[in-house]
Amino acid sequence: MTHAPSAASCDMPKCLLCYTHNSNIAISLPRDGSVKILFFTPCHSTCCTNMSIITGTRFTEKLKASSGEQWNRVVTHRFTKELAAGTIDREVLKKYLVQDHRFLDAFVVLLASIVANARSLSDRIPACQFLALITAKENTYFERCFESMNCSSEERKTIPDAACTTGFCNLMRQVAQNGTLGEMLSVIVVCEWTYMSWADLVKDVTVREDFTTYEWVDLHSGPEFEGVVSYLRQLLDTEGNMIDDAEKEKCKARFLQAMQLEEDFFDFAYT
Repeated sequence: MTHAPSAASCDMPKCLLCYTHNSNIAISLPRDGSVKILFFTPCHSTCCTNMSIITGTRFTEKLKASSGEQWNRVVTHRFTKELAAGTIDREVLKKYLVQDHRFLDAFVVLLASIVANARSLSDRIPACQFLALITAKENTYFERCFESMNCSSEERKTIPDAACTTGFCNLMRQVAQNGTLGEMLSVIVVCEWTYMSWADLVKDVTVREDFTTYEWVDLHSGPEFEGVVSYLRQLLDTEGNMIDDAEKEKCKARFLQAMQLEEDFFDFAYT
C-alpha cells in the first residue's frame, strides 16, 4: 500500500473501511468534504478491522444463482432492448414510468433503513450519497419525462397501482420495518444489480435521440452506478459471512421475491 505524506494535504482516495490512503479503492474523499463513489474494493490492510474477508463463492453470487434462468430473462427483457434502441412504444414507456415512479417513496424508506441499520459510519456514507442521487437526479428524470409526455399529476392520480407495483412497495416497506439488514440488502441488491446488468448490456448500442429512453440507461450504467452496486453487494456479502443458515434462507427468499417482481414489472408494461 502506498501512503501519502499527510492526510491533510493528500487528495488520494482512501479505503472505505479503514481510511488509509490507497490508490486502488472505492471512495474518493477530497479535501472539500465531498464523497464520490468510484468502485468498492477494500484495501485489505490489517487495519481494516471491520472487514469480513470474503472467501469462496460470494453470497451475492449464490443468491443470483438461486434465481436460475429468471436472472437472464430480466436482464435481457424485451423492454430493455427496445428502450435502448429507442423503438419502445411511448405508451408502454409511459405506463412503466408512471408505476416505477411510485416505487420511489418505498425505495427511499428502504435505503434509509439500510443507512440506519448499517454496522458502521463507513458503511452508511455511500448509501447516504446514493439516497441523494435517488431523490434528486432520478426523481427529476421522472418529472421531465412526464412533462415531455404531457402526463399531468392529475392524470397519474387516476391510474391505479399495478399488482406488481403494490407487491414491490409492500416488500420494500416490510423489510425496512421488520426485516434484518441482510433481508433489506437482498431486496435492494436485486433492484440495483439487475438494472446495472441490463444497462451494461445495452449502453454501447443505446440510441441517443430521446432523453426519455437513453437517460434511463445512463442512470443505471457507468462507473458511479457500478460503484453503488459493488458497495451494496459487498455489504450483503459481509452479512452473508456473519449470519447463520436460517438467516441466509430468509435473504434468499427476499431475493427471489424481488426477482419475481422485477420480471412481473417489465411484463406488466406490455399488458
